[in-house]
Formats: sequence, structure tokens, C-alpha cells
Amino acid sequence: MSDIPNVVPVPHVHIMLVDDHPLVRDGLRARLETAPHFRVVAEATNGSEALARVQAGGIDLVLMDINMPGGSGLEATGQLHARCPDVAVLVLSMHDKLEYVTQAMAAGARGYVLKDAPGKDIVMAIDTVMAGGIYYSAALAQRLAKPFSGAVDDHGLTTREQEVMRGIAAGNSNKQIARTMELSVRTVETHRLNIKRKLGIEGQAELIRFAVQHAQFDNEA
Repeated sequence: MSDIPNVVPVPHVHIMLVDDHPLVRDGLRARLETAPHFRVVAEATNGSEALARVQAGGIDLVLMDINMPGGSGLEATGQLHARCPDVAVLVLSMHDKLEYVTQAMAAGARGYVLKDAPGKDIVMAIDTVMAGGIYYSAALAQRLAKPFSGAVDDHGLTTREQEVMRGIAAGNSNKQIARTMELSVRTVETHRLNIKRKLGIEGQAELIRFAVQHAQFDNEA
């Protein structure tokens, strides 16, 4: 699910594929190049190659696998986020354990898509991320919509604010949260501002990462 209600494709997104399996990269390239605004301009087989290529410039978004020889894709995501924060990283993985989602978001990823998701979901994920949103595969988003752990209680969040945080963790927009909670969009926006103030958070991406990290979920596949 996406974090923004309306996604407008960004023209000419320059994409790098990072996966150690050539057949996977070939399949992704074929699928992505059916979208006229996508350009697959680079490939890498591990995180080190990816970091070097991104630092050379010309990359807008990296599709990152997790398990690769020579280092975890999660480690590479953290390095890319630290050195090239303007380049979006979207994790594309076979792993549906929510602990991986948490680690990916903490590392700076802007979304997490399962490899068995429909091709249209990958296109939507890229468009959402490039428009400034956060995207999770639908199956993951449903499992993220769980009550929060007691950690957030220490920050003085009200019950309503915790409900809003649950919606944020699930990747829902303010409009979607408002509909679920039977509130106005303006009220949800106020709750979000209060949450960020209480948590000492400024940016939207940081708020979403916090929400995902503190969601209480079942890690059983």
C-alpha cells in the first residue's frame, strides 16, 4: 500500500537493479521497460558494486535485493542512504518476515515489495516512492496494521494518536486514516503534527520509519 493517495508518475526515472541472479535482473528489466517513464540504466550484483555505481551519478532509484554474496542488501541500503540520501532505495525481496521490513526502513529504504507481487505493484511502488511516498506490498501492509508496543507510551501518545500511528505504519494516507477512524482529514493532520512534536521527529519518512519500527507484529510467515 502507498502512503500517498494520488500517484503522478515522475518522467524518466533512472533505475538500477541490484540482484545477484541475472535471470531476476532480466525479468525486472523487461517488466520495468514496459513503463515509458522508466529507464533501467545500471545493474549490480552486490552492494559494493551498487554503491560505487550510485556515487558515479545518474541514478534516481535502486531496486535492492537483500541476500547477496559479499554483503547484505540491508547494509548496502544504509550506506547508500548515508552517502547518497537523494537516491531512493526500494527493497525487492522474497522475504516476508516483518523484521526485514523494520530493518530496511531503519536503514533508509522508502519501501518494501515482495518478489512474488504482481508486476503492476512494482510499477506502483516506484511511482509512489518517486512522488515522495512510502510503499509496502499489500500483504505486508495488512500485517503492519497491528497495535503498537508499549515503547510509544513513554512518549505520551494518546489512544487516538496511537491509532493514527498504526495507520501510518500500514502505509495509509491521511485520507485513508481519516476514513477508517471516522475523522476529518484536518484532524488526522493535527494528530500527525502532535505525534511528531512528542517524538521529536520532523520529516515524514522518519515518522513512517518510527511507526514501522514500533509496530507490534507477528513475525511468523
